[in-house]
Amino acid sequence: MNATTTVQAANIVAALLFVLSLAGLSQHRTSRSGIVFGVSGMTLALGVAAWAAAHDISAAATTAVVLAIVIGAVIGLRRARTVEMTGIPELIAILHSFVGLAAVLIGWNSYHAVEAQDGTQHEVAADLVEVHHAEVSIGIFIGAVTFTGSLVAYLKLSARIKSRPLTLPGKNLINLGALAAMAILTGWFIASPSLGLIIAVTAVALALGWHLVASIGGGDMPVVVSMLNSYSGWAAAAAGFLLDNDLLIVTGALVGSSGAYLSYIMCQAMNRSFLSVIAGGFGIQASGSGETKQGEHREITAEETAERLANADSVIITPGYGMAVAQAQHPVAELTRTLRERGTDVRFGVHPVAGRLPGHMNVLLAEARVPYDVVQEMDEINDHFSGTSVVLVIGANDTVNPAAAEDPGSPIAGMPVLRVWEADDVIVFKRSMATGYAGVQNPLFFRDNSQMLFGDAKQKVEEILQALRANTSHTRRVTSTTPALV
Repeated sequence: MNATTTVQAANIVAALLFVLSLAGLSQHRTSRSGIVFGVSGMTLALGVAAWAAAHDISAAATTAVVLAIVIGAVIGLRRARTVEMTGIPELIAILHSFVGLAAVLIGWNSYHAVEAQDGTQHEVAADLVEVHHAEVSIGIFIGAVTFTGSLVAYLKLSARIKSRPLTLPGKNLINLGALAAMAILTGWFIASPSLGLIIAVTAVALALGWHLVASIGGGDMPVVVSMLNSYSGWAAAAAGFLLDNDLLIVTGALVGSSGAYLSYIMCQAMNRSFLSVIAGGFGIQASGSGETKQGEHREITAEETAERLANADSVIITPGYGMAVAQAQHPVAELTRTLRERGTDVRFGVHPVAGRLPGHMNVLLAEARVPYDVVQEMDEINDHFSGTSVVLVIGANDTVNPAAAEDPGSPIAGMPVLRVWEADDVIVFKRSMATGYAGVQNPLFFRDNSQMLFGDAKQKVEEILQALRANTSHTRRVTSTTPALV
């Protein structure tokens, strides 16, 4: 078996491992095997790339390739081991930017290798030169949009810039103009490639990527993350065409298509169209929204909350990003265990876009060993709020906002939310009365059946646990049908 055949065979195996990884990651119970498949596929792909380099380039260049792989692996492992769960969304965003930057650099390198030597074409057959020109322009465009868009997403998610959207006059026309300019420049570049045109393509794409994400509000950031995931996949696929690398093409297509489908699911969950997200998001302030006070709120103590829970027949917990920030998932899991031991029916209601990343809350709850069978999605849990004794809203805001269902003028009007206000009592864990990430005030805080428990969520849950354990007079008999918390 020669080197080319070996590389092709290894690429097929790696591609199959990536497919198995996606299949495994689609379910909680198989997610660990999905990660193993993905890591195995990437290890094989990198090993084959280093091995192929040793056959095609000089020893010094091969050493540089291997050294780059080792350095990248060390940095990646260290960052993954030290990042907090709350930092995962911005970490993913910055990693997407690396993929976009790599695609831009590959496009420029391909332009230099083929067209820019001395005005003649190299390495590409004469009848495919125009196709190659198109690949270069499109690859750079996708990569540059991904690069700057991901950087802006990182800055927003890490609170280095405000989450509110940039609202330039005629912002939709600006986006359409940039796309039209890109089409014209690409056609011009295909007909007559030059350094000036490739610089223009790069500049337009970088500006468009920045403006696209800067114009999107905080409430749409989970969709933005999945959208940029899709862009990074297409950027990788474009790089694969330029490098004639089948594995990059397949892997990029897998990531691009799965990211696009995830974006579609997120938009469906928010009753939004993808184009409306690109045009501008929930973060846009409407008159009367924002910090406007809508009545008087009522406060409750941890001890009073414990008493309500001790007398409750059923409890639903709806977590949000605030739970992740407070690192309260483990005390929340312990509270769940304690209540179920008393015979209380406890379930979790998770909104599809809770947190800053799709599936963020599910990962946190799984980390705290909350069993999967008590964690329900919005569509499963929404019909059960009515008749529930107590709902604990821990760090959630926009995903439990009744204005989405009741106020047609709200910036989040039409977004499906968890109907927590239908329960007998709602206790909201928050640090203050500030608005959520989308910048929209929540009328839930001022409802007659709502009480605010202010403070650090982790500390307050621990105080509730202490009060519950001290209260032995309301202990319930545990039935055999209540599964134990694993």
